[in-house]
Amino acid sequence: MSIKRLNQTLGNEIEELKKVGTAKKPEMVVYDVVQASGDRGPRFKVKGYDQEFIKMNSNSYLGLSQRDDLKKVEEEATAKYGLGPGAVRFISGSYDIHLELEKGLAEFHGMEAGMLFSSAYMTTLGVMASLVSTETTVVSDELNHNCIINAMRMTRPKAKHIYKHLDMEDLKNCLEKSKGQCERVVVVTDGIFSMRGDHAPLDEISTICEQYDAFFKDGVVLVVDDSHGVGAFGQNGKGTIEFTKATGVDVLIGTLGKAFGVNGGYTVTSKTVVEYLHQKAPTYIYSNPISPGEAAAARKALDILKSEEGKKILAHLRDMTKKFKQGIVDIGFETLPGEHPVVPLMVRDTQKTSELVAFLEKNGILATGLNYPVVPKGDEEIRFQISGEHTSSDIDTVLSILKEYRKLNG
Repeated sequence: MSIKRLNQTLGNEIEELKKVGTAKKPEMVVYDVVQASGDRGPRFKVKGYDQEFIKMNSNSYLGLSQRDDLKKVEEEATAKYGLGPGAVRFISGSYDIHLELEKGLAEFHGMEAGMLFSSAYMTTLGVMASLVSTETTVVSDELNHNCIINAMRMTRPKAKHIYKHLDMEDLKNCLEKSKGQCERVVVVTDGIFSMRGDHAPLDEISTICEQYDAFFKDGVVLVVDDSHGVGAFGQNGKGTIEFTKATGVDVLIGTLGKAFGVNGGYTVTSKTVVEYLHQKAPTYIYSNPISPGEAAAARKALDILKSEEGKKILAHLRDMTKKFKQGIVDIGFETLPGEHPVVPLMVRDTQKTSELVAFLEKNGILATGLNYPVVPKGDEEIRFQISGEHTSSDIDTVLSILKEYRKLNG
C-alpha cells in the first residue's frame, strides 16, 4: 500500500501544529561538552551555534553524568558483562548487578523490594497495568505527568476521578464517590510536578488514603511517581516522601535517568507486589532491562548520594536553587513557591515565552519554554532546572542575562 496519502494527512497535521504555535521546534544536537573548570560549570556545544551553552534544562540534578568515576564503573561492567543483556530478564537478561541495584534501591527507600524497568515511563505503565483491575477506581491529580495519564487510558479502570491540583478536599470527594463502586482504589500522584516544581503533600494524601482504606475490599493503594524528587529533594535526597515525612506510600516509582545521571526506571514496594509485577507487568516482561553497565553506574551514583559527598552536593544544590529563585524575584519576575530545583519563571503569555527563550538561547543559555497544551493557558513559563554542577558564577551569569532582558523589554 502506498504511504503517500498518509504522508499528506500527517503533513497537514504537522503544519496545523506549527500554525497554532504548539509544534515542537527542531531538537538541538549537543556534539561536545567542555568540562567544568575553575568557577565555571560544564559548557555544552550545540550544532549550528558558535557559542558554548550553560544547560539550565537538564534533569541531571546532582550533576553526576559527567563524572569520571561513574564512567569508569560503567566501562568496567561493560567489559565484564558485554554491552547489552541480550534478552528480557525472565529469559536470559538478568545479571547479578541488576539484583544488587534493586536491593540497594529498596534499602535506600526503606521498602521491602525493588524492581528495575527500562525507563520510569515504562515503570509507571507497567505498575498501573498490573495493579488496575476491572474492579479498580483510579484517582489522579489533574496535573499528573503524561505517563500517568496514558497509564490510566491504557488500563481502562472501572472508573477514574481527577481531583483538582493539590486539593485535598477534592481528593476526599473522589474517594467518597468511589465507596461501594469498586473493590480497589489506586490513588496516583506525582511527587514533584515537573512543570512547576511544586510537590504533593504526601503526608496528607497518605493519611486520607488510610482513612478510606477500610471501605474497599482491596483497600486504597497509594502510588507515587517521584522521578523528579528522588536525588533532588529532601535532606538526604530520598525525595518527596522524605520532605513531607509521609509514612503511607505503598508503591514508589523513580528514575535512574535524572538525578542519578544514568538511565532506566524502577519501583520499590512490598515483596508480594514485586513478585506480582514480575508475573504481570507487560513493560517488564516484554522489554529488555537496562544494560549491566548502566546498572553498575546507577549503583555507584546511589552510593555517592548516600555518602557525605552526596550530602554536600545536595546542600550546594539547595543553595544554588535558593540563589537563583531569589535572583529572578529581585529582577521582577514571577515564580512559584517551592524548594525543588525546578524553578518556573511565569511568563503567562505564549509569544513572550518564545521571545524570552530565544533571547536566552542567543546569549548562551538553554532553558525550556512551556506553552499550552503542555501547561494550561495562562501558565506559560520558562522552566529552569538547577544542577549540582552549576556554580555560583553560572547562576550569576544567567541572572545577568535575565536582568538585561528585563531592562530591554520591561
